[in-house]
Amino acid sequence: MDVIQRIAEELSVNIKQVEAAVTLLDEGSTVPFISRYRKEITGGLDDIQLRLLDERLNYLRELNSRRKTILESIKSQGKLSPDLEQKILLADTKTLLEDLYLPYKQKRRTKAQIAREAGLEPLANAIFDDRSTIPDQIALDYLNPEKSINDATAALEGAKQIIMERLSEDAELLTELRERVWNKGIMHSTVVKDKEAEAAKFKDYFDYQEAINKIPSHRALALFRGRNEDLLSISLKPGTDDKEEHQRCAQFVARHIKVTDTSSPADAWLAEAARLGWKIKLFTRIDLDLKLRLREAAELEAIKVFSSNLKDLLLAAPAGPKATMGLDPGIRTGVKVAVVDPTGKLLDFDTVYPHAPKNQWDASINTLAKLIKKHNIDLVSIGNGTGSRETDQLVADLMKQHKDLKFQKIIVSEAGASVYSASELASKEFPDLDVTIRGAISIARRLQDPLAELVKIEPKSIGVGQYQHDVNQVQLAHSLNTVIEDCVNAVGVDVNTASASLLKQVSGLSASVGDNIVAFRNENGPFNDRKQLKKVPRLGEKAYEQAAGFLRIMSGKNPLDASSVHPEAYPIVNAIIEETGKPIKELIGQSSFLRSLSAANYTNENFGLPTVVDILQELEKPGRDPRPEFKSVQFKEGVEKISDLKEGMLLEGVVTNVANFGAFVDIGVHQDGLVHISHLADVFVKDPREVVKTGEMVKVKVLEIDIARKRIALSMKRNADENSSVKGLPRKQNTSKQPQRQQRPTKQDESQGTLASAFAKALKK
Repeated sequence: MDVIQRIAEELSVNIKQVEAAVTLLDEGSTVPFISRYRKEITGGLDDIQLRLLDERLNYLRELNSRRKTILESIKSQGKLSPDLEQKILLADTKTLLEDLYLPYKQKRRTKAQIAREAGLEPLANAIFDDRSTIPDQIALDYLNPEKSINDATAALEGAKQIIMERLSEDAELLTELRERVWNKGIMHSTVVKDKEAEAAKFKDYFDYQEAINKIPSHRALALFRGRNEDLLSISLKPGTDDKEEHQRCAQFVARHIKVTDTSSPADAWLAEAARLGWKIKLFTRIDLDLKLRLREAAELEAIKVFSSNLKDLLLAAPAGPKATMGLDPGIRTGVKVAVVDPTGKLLDFDTVYPHAPKNQWDASINTLAKLIKKHNIDLVSIGNGTGSRETDQLVADLMKQHKDLKFQKIIVSEAGASVYSASELASKEFPDLDVTIRGAISIARRLQDPLAELVKIEPKSIGVGQYQHDVNQVQLAHSLNTVIEDCVNAVGVDVNTASASLLKQVSGLSASVGDNIVAFRNENGPFNDRKQLKKVPRLGEKAYEQAAGFLRIMSGKNPLDASSVHPEAYPIVNAIIEETGKPIKELIGQSSFLRSLSAANYTNENFGLPTVVDILQELEKPGRDPRPEFKSVQFKEGVEKISDLKEGMLLEGVVTNVANFGAFVDIGVHQDGLVHISHLADVFVKDPREVVKTGEMVKVKVLEIDIARKRIALSMKRNADENSSVKGLPRKQNTSKQPQRQQRPTKQDESQGTLASAFAKALKK
């Protein structure tokens, strides 16, 4: 109940809503199902609230499980006091819980432990409890030659180690100092000696420093990557003035143990113990804790960016069920051609060699023209890899020479197509085809329906992540899987054409059930109604309940099977039919009539107002697709490579990736340009995703080109000029005596472009 109450407070909803959602989740219901079909039970919690609820529920349950383990451990040691138990019960984060447990953890044999074994803990207590004692004198009472405690100096050193360890395990002190350093600390990085050339991609971090709580995720991950590759050294300073802040923190520790006047020998000795406790124990732990905190926060932000970009990409506008030709460009190896029908079924394939060394330009045009005419092609999908603009020109010449052929050409991202073509899934689907032809098929299908095709590819191979290989892979996979699940269920799935890869993402279905649906369909023919799904092996009642509303059967026996109306709610539609006297086919699509009906008239003990309202809206536009209308970008003719660009050019492009520092845009020259966050709009932009999304078409202006480093600076500002890249870049306040070198995110190994040289020049100045 404490968990439920806390979640309710965090989400600003009532406890009953959270209780209902938790019960449904525990019973095996999915977030898409609950948000769409259990609104009455949860009081209308949406998918975003439910995802947060699910995440916090797991965290708090893990916290409680760990709390129970810690309490049992301390209790077994006979050290669980009522005060400590209360503190542990009230700990609301894993960090605080572990801080409280620290003194009772089994640990390796420390200097403090050795001192205790030598009988020096009473000495430490005596000095700590009575400040009037003289340490050098009282220490003589604790000599122990058998334990190498031969003089007062050795005894006092052992007692000091005990006091230092106590300080390092004081949860309250740790928490206060950790937050102090987080708010004041400075991260400093330098290049490892004699590795300047090898570390060239990290050159902006060769002498870089910034407030630790201000470092954005991409810079933090770049720092940690440089350190992991043994190219950078990173250190944490407790404040701008390193030496002075260390002194202040030591004084803070001394005050914590009530040492304010060091005139007495005991206080002076304790002040020194506090100083060493800070320097050797506390700061060492805080240094590790805060670097971990920075890394975890950076990873979470990177995962958030990746998830957001993936969602935009998956929900990109589909061209629709049209006969499509996919072209996988290649220069020396030729252009691979695949033709698919409106459902994505392979009809034909070939390879043409329009480019060097064969230069069969005219023959290639004739081959493509014959295929387009033979299969009544509506769309030609051209991959944006090497040779794409040359292949685009080939298709443009084809259109000029064969004006009778009416089709549209579009360049699409082929990120991940090669991964799919070499996958086990592709070899199972097309066992007799070469991997290059499989790639062309994928390029054709992803134009027809990006969602249906991209779910076959490992998300990390799609190329919309930010330092994706540096983050927690379990968290990343979980986040991306929830995005895919939400997108697939938001759109819905045609059960008679969907692949097993797409079906397994449907609420309630597993990979094996997805395979069984395809096998059942292949053996028995297309599904005629949703009830037939119950005949699929291993698709039980619970799975049917979760999945049925998201599975569509087009042109089936019951028109409702093509909608998102759940079969359990068909009686509501039957009641509307009976009362209005209109058959279902006359109800569907009749907006004005449907809007004239009062939803309240059709509610009952099982279905409340939210469900009836959803049903009436669905009857207006059954199976409506939430994705936007399809549009295609037209790259500028004559601009095919980076050397064709000129400063001031106005171009159309498509956003390929959105990061915290800006957006990468494909303008058709095989190298994405970067619109820095300061050039996304004429007004201040805090988050690039407020302005652009992955897959969106945009108009940009070329600010600067660096051909040698393959960097292109772009602007989306209406009044952008050639110098604005220098004038408009924000600076961070220098926190050291060294010139500030602001980090530009380096992503060479992720082939997503990088910041333009103009930005680096501006920062250097």
